[in-house]
This record gives sequence, C-alpha cells and structure tokens, in this order.
Amino acid sequence: MSITDQMGEFISLQEASEMTANYRATIQPGETTAAAVSNNIIRRIINQDNCTGLRMYFAVNSSGSRTLVIVGVDELGNDITDGLIANKMGNNPPIGSEDNPLNS
Repeated sequence: MSITDQMGEFISLQEASEMTANYRATIQPGETTAAAVSNNIIRRIINQDNCTGLRMYFAVNSSGSRTLVIVGVDELGNDITDGLIANKMGNNPPIGSEDNPLNS
C-alpha cells in the first residue's frame, strides 16, 4: 500500500463548516479565506508519472495574500518537484462562492 493511500478522509459538511468558521475567526476582514483551482490544473498534476496524491503548501504570494502551492506526491510521500507545481488560484476575496455553510 502506498503512503498516499493513508492521506485524507472525507468529513461531514458540519465538521467542515466548524473548521472553516474557526479559521475565519483568526483572520482580519478581507484576508484570504479560500483558494480555487480548475480541475484541468489538478488533473494535469495527478496525471504525471508516479503521482499518487497531492500536497498543498500554505504560502504567501508577492501581493502578501495567503494562497496555496500544489505539488504532486509520489507513492513514498515525496513531493514531485521536477514536475508541475500550481499556484495563481482564484483567491477569495476577490473570487468567492455564494454564501454557504463553509464561508459564512
């Protein structure tokens, strides 16, 4: 079994809502609350040779906004640093979803 088989699990909307609310309680109004990325980007990373998962690094971009850096992970749990690495996502704000339990 690959180490990436042990990474992640599904949670309920209620648990996710509580977790995102806890995060929002720690930041200032207008700070980044989420980052969205197209499925094309995710598919391209996952479809790389030896990619069995994803790792998301918390990061701060050149504008000072929180964001994520996404990289593929191999079966040993190592980052695939010689492959595709994603960023420049749709950060919220300004790009966000309508109100729902995860963001309000």
